[in-house]
Amino acid sequence: MKNQVQCLEVRQLPWLKTRGVLTFGGITVPCALGRSGITRFKHEGDGATPTGTFELLNVYYRADRQPRPRTALPLEALARQDGWCDDPGHPRYNRPVELPFAASHEKMWRDDRLYDIVVVLDCNMYPAVPVRGSAIFFHIAREGYTPTEGCVAVSPEHMRLILSQVSVGAVMTVSGP
Repeated sequence: MKNQVQCLEVRQLPWLKTRGVLTFGGITVPCALGRSGITRFKHEGDGATPTGTFELLNVYYRADRQPRPRTALPLEALARQDGWCDDPGHPRYNRPVELPFAASHEKMWRDDRLYDIVVVLDCNMYPAVPVRGSAIFFHIAREGYTPTEGCVAVSPEHMRLILSQVSVGAVMTVSGP
């Protein structure tokens, strides 16, 4: 008998495009979505969460703020020099980079707590197609689940619960209302 792939299912609420529900096994929790809701046609900078099925690749966390999360996924502590290239014209587009970095990028070491735990999703990664979106992560939500820039975000408690139960090869499926 083949092992079944674990799936985190994300569905947009029909009455609020920036909010959703994430279901994983017997767990159902609220989540924040992109400021533009969900789209089938992701474009760099559009603020939308892309539809699709994305593998949970690895986890970064802020070791200076919290204990190491329990998870079977590959895990790495963030460092101040960690960044993520979001320049569609650069060869490192949608890849981790070390700061300082001359091209457009996102800092992974943030002052807010959004990336205290951040899971890299296999979204536009292999290969990274220019302008099709970068830095689409599963991370910590802001207070009140305000919109993300295109990611899926949950509370810190829900993130830790989910990570403690996922296995390598788990996927996230994002769908609209």
